Amino acid sequence: MDIAALRKSYERDELDEKASAADPLQQFRTWFEQALKSQLPEPNAMTLATVGADGRPSTRIVLVKGFDERGLVWFTNYGSRKGRELAVQPFAALQFHWVELERVVRIEGRVEKVADAESDAYYASRPLDSRLGAWASPQSEVIASRATLVAAAARAAAQHGLHPPRPPHWGGYRLQPDRWEFWQGRKSRLHDRLLYRLDGGAWVRERLAP
Repeated sequence: MDIAALRKSYERDELDEKASAADPLQQFRTWFEQALKSQLPEPNAMTLATVGADGRPSTRIVLVKGFDERGLVWFTNYGSRKGRELAVQPFAALQFHWVELERVVRIEGRVEKVADAESDAYYASRPLDSRLGAWASPQSEVIASRATLVAAAARAAAQHGLHPPRPPHWGGYRLQPDRWEFWQGRKSRLHDRLLYRLDGGAWVRERLAP
């Protein structure tokens, strides 16, 4: 297989300054709604990049569970690798890649934990198995086998029954953007890239070379 020969010509759409929103959140909302209407597989999936105390970056896929003028929210185990890294370096980057629409959105900013009430409300909305799983999984830690995990889930079910409380080690994070980039694939690799950066409380929109 000649991997170097794999190519695709991006010709589906364009991103023009005049047609884009002045506010990046509105531009994101428009694109996100279009991804939903296009029935893409998991349009809410995003790559989360963090950096550890040793300077090594790491990435993983998480699901955005809400966004508004305050930022973008996801939920996870605070003791996981990403949680430990955010505790040391509270800045992160997010990326949405909607392949079928030939679009990418990149977002950077500071991260903070959401309020306990917000984490409680989302946790209570999850399926029971997922709520018990939050108790059972020591996320990112080495375990002996899958049987260890299944046994931990069974113990959590026996202990908490049908109404498990939110584990103290589990909850939400919110990234507060100070940079957004919207990428639209174009023919001949002359892609459209619009950067929104926060400057003195106002958003500045600029075009980047592809």
